[in-house]
Amino acid sequence: MMQIIKNEWKSLWRNKIFALLTLFFLVSLAAVTWLGIAQNTKQQAQQQAAHDEIRQKWENIDAMNPHGAAHYGSYAFKPVTALSGIDDGVNAVTGNVLRLEGHVQNEMVYSEASQSLSVSKFGKLKPSLLLQYVIPLLLIFMAFASISSEKDSGRLKLLIFQGASRKQLIFSKALSVFLYGLLLLIIVIAVQLIVSFSTLNSNELLRMTLLFFAYAMYYYIIATLATYFSARLQSNAAVLSSMLVVWLIWTIFLPNIWGNTTDALYPLPSRQDFKAAMQEDRAKGIDGHNPSDERKKALTQKVLDKYNVDDVKELPINFDGLLMQADEEYGNIVWDRHFGENHKILEKQKSTYQISGFVNPFASLQSASMGFSGSDMLHHVDFLQEAENYRRDLIKKLNDKHAYGGSKTGDWNWEADNSFYRSIADFSYTLPQIKSFGSHYLLDFICLGFWVILITVIVSLTAKKIKIG
Repeated sequence: MMQIIKNEWKSLWRNKIFALLTLFFLVSLAAVTWLGIAQNTKQQAQQQAAHDEIRQKWENIDAMNPHGAAHYGSYAFKPVTALSGIDDGVNAVTGNVLRLEGHVQNEMVYSEASQSLSVSKFGKLKPSLLLQYVIPLLLIFMAFASISSEKDSGRLKLLIFQGASRKQLIFSKALSVFLYGLLLLIIVIAVQLIVSFSTLNSNELLRMTLLFFAYAMYYYIIATLATYFSARLQSNAAVLSSMLVVWLIWTIFLPNIWGNTTDALYPLPSRQDFKAAMQEDRAKGIDGHNPSDERKKALTQKVLDKYNVDDVKELPINFDGLLMQADEEYGNIVWDRHFGENHKILEKQKSTYQISGFVNPFASLQSASMGFSGSDMLHHVDFLQEAENYRRDLIKKLNDKHAYGGSKTGDWNWEADNSFYRSIADFSYTLPQIKSFGSHYLLDFICLGFWVILITVIVSLTAKKIKIG
């Protein structure tokens, strides 16, 4: 078997056209990877420059009323990682920057983001485009050329007469094609590692390793299936058309059909409906209970009783700050409810989409690629949640300063000095540890493994029935 693989590689590299095409493809692949890294580096620099400018303005705030500072707000930047240079997933749709402001909670653009599960990657000059679409096509043509040329020359018959089994021939040639795809994959990963080595951490290295295995399994599936079809079907036209149909169904039609089906089964509310429901619950109370005016009356009476006074103007603190914080906290409850419901829908959408991997291994590859790269919807939701937690902490500090900083109720001219604003820390976000996040992608690996085993078993059991020549 090893001898057949060696001979196959020698034969491939003796072909000058193949060697030149390979060289061209390798250069193109490295260039696209490098450009992706360059784009990420530029984006990182822009983010850092914007962050520094915003932080400088924040620290240079003159004495200001905390309520004004709450509306001045801040920004949360989603970090650009080495992995997003390989697969940027939904980032191009969702963006990497959020504005954080008092009384304003961020929503997700659900409909646009969910479409990124299917075919929205076309047109993006990223390594994922080549890794997921172009390289599998190349492997299909390689497998076809390897079998058809030796069928026509009669060499396959000769190898069988010399003692090689049909199963050995198919697996040997499939592995030769698979190793070629693996070489291209290694180049992408290697370029990424070399350029980003100084900034990589153990979490990103583990993610990159899992990413590598996901692509490797998919390439094995493609290479083995294409080789099997090439050997099984007698007509060259039938071989090519069959594999191209499989490629189109897997990469274009099934993801789109299944994605639309998933959206229909578990529809997300529109952005307008989401905002309207949030505003209604905040004003009228959740499900019409505990409206804002009743909440205000109850809080007022509670604070008056606590300080044993009859009017808010007699309070030793600023009641306006307490009222604003109470409104924020109720808004947080409302946001958690609606955001949590939408998060559950997103998880159902993802699980349903992942199940399609038993029919379409490309769906599993795509899900795993975005997941391990930290660029799928679940990772974006995690970023949104962390940003919201920071926003809440920021606004609470400002409201508490307004309430307990020394001003009295109704005094909107009172100002906190610059040292207070300088003491507030920046927002910081790191990619979740894959050890705690990886369970979301276990099904993708199971589906890919299922296809690896299925195709291997089919070839092993039916190879002897294949007619050569």
